[in-house]
Amino acid sequence: MTSTTSQPALDVAAVVESIADLVHANYVFPDVARELADLLRRRSAEGAYRADSAEELAEPVTADLRSVNGDLHLSLKHHAVPVPRERGEAAMAAMRRRFDASLGGVPRVELLDEGVAVLEIAPNMFPLDWSAQALTAGLSLVAPARALILDLRGNTGGDPSTVAFICGYLLDGRTHLNTLVSRQGEVAEQFWTPPFVPGARYGGSKPLYVLTSADTFSAGEELAYDLQQLGRAVIVGETTRGGAHPREGWTVHPHLELAVPVARAVNPVSGANWEGVGVRPDVPCEAGAALDRALALAVAPAPAPAPAVTGPVRGSHG
Repeated sequence: MTSTTSQPALDVAAVVESIADLVHANYVFPDVARELADLLRRRSAEGAYRADSAEELAEPVTADLRSVNGDLHLSLKHHAVPVPRERGEAAMAAMRRRFDASLGGVPRVELLDEGVAVLEIAPNMFPLDWSAQALTAGLSLVAPARALILDLRGNTGGDPSTVAFICGYLLDGRTHLNTLVSRQGEVAEQFWTPPFVPGARYGGSKPLYVLTSADTFSAGEELAYDLQQLGRAVIVGETTRGGAHPREGWTVHPHLELAVPVARAVNPVSGANWEGVGVRPDVPCEAGAALDRALALAVAPAPAPAPAVTGPVRGSHG
């Protein structure tokens, strides 16, 4: 006989009501927050969320949360393992498991042809108090490379402070990267490259290529977007998923975590962000071909300079 682990009873109406309250009070766009809360309550009253388990409830609620403005950071996530009650702890527990299985978020460092290095940062931009040592080791190791390929195809988000730390190795001088604006329209936090990084810098002048895929998301997108807006990197691959709103999480059931965006990102160069549109590559190609494409660009000979003009040019406008 096969035994099954029982889960806590699911009061669908109560869970949905708590979700509606949290979205209404915290979602970054108040008008959308009210619309979503009304939608959830109406759908619940109509019996749209008939579910025998927490796992069954997660999908239809997530679909409705995203139905108004397509915000991919809005979700009701099911966790097979019971999650902590403290705010944000469910996501951190799941992220810690990924960190422990990924060499600290730097699963690949390799020297390719002609002095070109590749550094993969995945599956997340883990918090710096976890990942600084691994990132410092990887970024310092590739610092002498002639050209660098940064692989973010499998990066699905994380901490904007980690994005700023990485950019500190790839830019020269203190640089403003991102500003988070609250639902009240106030500046919640700014992110700049740090004045000092441990280890050797790759620097802000050598060739840099960033690989993206349709799975690259959130903080992974931010790193690509920041570098692209600064003119620092060539983005190679696919348009990313398009999630620019930092989120917080609430446990609404022992196996359910509600994720709600509480701010929006504003890039100091574009004055905008990648929400809903993704980061569009400079060199579009399938994600599986992006590394080979970037390597070909990195090893291609530099174009010959145009010949100097030594005589009068006919037809010119002086």
